[in-house]
Parts: sequence; C-alpha cells; structure tokens
Amino acid sequence: MGKDVIIALDFPSAAETFRFLDLFQDEKPFVKIGMELFYAEGPSIVREIKKRGHKIFLDLKLHDIPNTVKGGMQSLRNLGVDMTNVHAAGTIDMMKAAIEGLTRSDGTRPLLIAVTQLTSTSQERMEKEILIEKPLNEVVLQYAKNAHTAGLDGVVCSPLEAGMIHEGVGKDFVTVTPGIRFADDAKGDQVRVTTPAKAKEIGSDYIVVGRSITKAADPVAAYRRAVEEFVTV
Repeated sequence: MGKDVIIALDFPSAAETFRFLDLFQDEKPFVKIGMELFYAEGPSIVREIKKRGHKIFLDLKLHDIPNTVKGGMQSLRNLGVDMTNVHAAGTIDMMKAAIEGLTRSDGTRPLLIAVTQLTSTSQERMEKEILIEKPLNEVVLQYAKNAHTAGLDGVVCSPLEAGMIHEGVGKDFVTVTPGIRFADDAKGDQVRVTTPAKAKEIGSDYIVVGRSITKAADPVAAYRRAVEEFVTV
C-alpha cells in the first residue's frame, strides 16, 4: 500500500475550496471532502475537483439501517471518488450492504473503509457518554475485524492504532488516520493525535491533515512538509 497525505478540505463553500486548491500549481494532492463541503455544494463539488485531477476521499460516514446505507451508496458510486466510508458501529450487515450498493455494474468500486472510533473520542468519553466499557484499543480492533469480515478495504482510526490493526487484521488492510498535527501545532478538538513522522513509524497507510495545512501561512509549504515527513523521509 503506497503511503499518501490527504488534505481535508474543510471549507464552507466551493469558492473557498477552489481558492485553496489554486495555490497548488505543481501538485495535485489527494483531498478529502467531508460533510461541511458536501452538504453545502452537493455532488457537483466532487465532480469539479475530480476534473481537476485530484484523488478524492468522500468522508460522509454513512450510518443507518442496511437498506438505507445501500441506497445511499448507490447514489454515490458513480461520482468517481477513490475512497468513501461508513461507521463500523452500524454492524457487519450494514457494511455488507454498503459494499453491495457501492459496487458498479462492471464490478468495480471505490475503496470502502469504516470509522472505528473518532479521534475526538477518549476512553473516558466512550465509557461515560456511549456506555462502552471495554478498553478503547480493544473496541477499535474489534470494529476493524468486523469491517474486514464484511469485506471492507480498511478503516479510519487514530494513527496510534494503525500498527495494532495491521497486526490484528492484516498488513494489506488499509489504515486511514486523521488526528495528524505537526509537532509545533495545537491539538484542537482531537485527543488521539500524533505527527506525520510518528504516524509513518507506527504504520499508517494514509494520513489526513486538515488545519495544519489549510490554516498554515503557506499551505503549499505545509503540505510539502507533511509529504516529506510521512512519505519521503
């Protein structure tokens, strides 16, 4: 699995998104379109960014009954994205339905991954607010195993958990890890975080970097720094 840096396009409009992407004259970074941008602009933003030559991770985290998720994936499967996701908490049957809906008539589909636990979730919050009393790592690993059983390609997890998942599920099982900050950045609202270099050492396949790039004084330089730390060093 080739390593790559995915930039989170957490912008409220197409205009701001394209102003940001226009900064990149020599690169076509892999980008993530999440709820904020997709809900504001709809499928057209995906098609336009794809036309510009970017790989796209469509991060909508579908989580509903199996039939509804299947229908949702049917609506997304022809957008040309390279990766999309569901919540692993939706159960194995829901994840199987997601694959069925995402698969095109010719048998092809984007990579499908499952969110284990959000990187803003701590052990304390998981126990007190959603009443899961198992250790966080155990929960994440079980969710990853469920995703693998359902036939998914990988998971979204904290970079701190990537190595554990590769050991417990398999080296070819993709780990996509948000919660990435440079050593001199603030953590923001995420609690299970690390640097690009440490994520590479632990075993992340893809890192998702948002504010450390998009809010940087020089976003292109920040992106190149992330690539250097995670991919080329």
